[in-house]
Amino acid sequence: MTNHTHDIDVAEATKELLNAAKSIGGIEQRLSNMEGHIAKADEEGEKMFDEVKSLKIAANQRAFGGEPMQSWGREFIGKKTSELSDLSRSNGGKVQMDVKANLTTSASSGGAIDVPMRDATVGLPKRRMMVRSLLQVIQTESGTVEYADQTTRNNNPSTVAEGGVKPESNYEWELKNIPTRVIAHWVKASVQILSDAPQIQGLIDSELRYGLVLAEEAQLLFGDGTGANLTGLVPNAAAFADPLAASDPDMIDMIGSAILQVGLADHAPDGIIIHPSDWWRMRMLKDADGRYILGNPQSDVVPSLFGLPVIPTKAMPVDKFLVGSFSEAATLYDRWQPRVEVGYVNDDFTRNLVTIRAEERIALAVKKSDALAYGDFGNVA
Repeated sequence: MTNHTHDIDVAEATKELLNAAKSIGGIEQRLSNMEGHIAKADEEGEKMFDEVKSLKIAANQRAFGGEPMQSWGREFIGKKTSELSDLSRSNGGKVQMDVKANLTTSASSGGAIDVPMRDATVGLPKRRMMVRSLLQVIQTESGTVEYADQTTRNNNPSTVAEGGVKPESNYEWELKNIPTRVIAHWVKASVQILSDAPQIQGLIDSELRYGLVLAEEAQLLFGDGTGANLTGLVPNAAAFADPLAASDPDMIDMIGSAILQVGLADHAPDGIIIHPSDWWRMRMLKDADGRYILGNPQSDVVPSLFGLPVIPTKAMPVDKFLVGSFSEAATLYDRWQPRVEVGYVNDDFTRNLVTIRAEERIALAVKKSDALAYGDFGNVA
């Protein structure tokens, strides 16, 4: 009985060992299969990485305008096996490969590797134009502007007794004609440069318009009315005569007196035109304690005096000033607003040249001279 039981135990143990062996074998087989899959995935991953890298290199080269360049390794692999064998046998087992394109900054380097970056064009500084902003501006469709200028005002009103003769007043006007004047200039440019660099047209346009407003501002202030010139503000302004007769006025005092002069002529001053240097002379004036009169230097002080805007412009000479009621004193008429046109002149067509012209047509009527006061600070001899 005992021996029989022992035989059964041995058989069960043997069976369990066989099952365990089979399980271990299955595990090993599965591990082996997994290793194969991993190896295959690694191989496919490396292949994909190489393809992506090649595509990226080709895309970068095409972005710079050139054809994709064969890398040293790809050129080497691309050789036929027979050619490599022949090369190896003829060179003692050694093969030398040369890269066809030299990697430099020239345009022939694998499709111009170093392409310059186009930054914004740097132009010369431009002056701010603000004299026009003080004037009343009207659009006109005529080449001549007419207006009635009052020359006489003889008011004689008084109290009148019943049945008495009423006093007579007298007014007179003069009809004036103001012709429009053309301000213009031009520049030549080749058709090729306008086609190859479109931004040049915009730059020329901007520069030509800037030239117009420069000339306009000078004419608005100092046009002498001769020939094709405008009749400007300064030649028509009243000379500054200090109504306060101050004994030792500084620059700010003189501006205050000029404002008073215009006010006493029954006009409401609305602006001051001076040179930028004169504005900064006043801006840096200090009191007896060393404090800046027109405000702390750390603060942003908008140019103004006595509540009126100050227009600092280099069109006004140093040491001069013009104070006035500009909206009352003068009217600016726009017949042609600034325009830029392109055309051919003479044999320009056969030479691939064009003329770019900028022009405007304006008229200025200074109607009230006593609304302007022009003076000298006396700082410059």
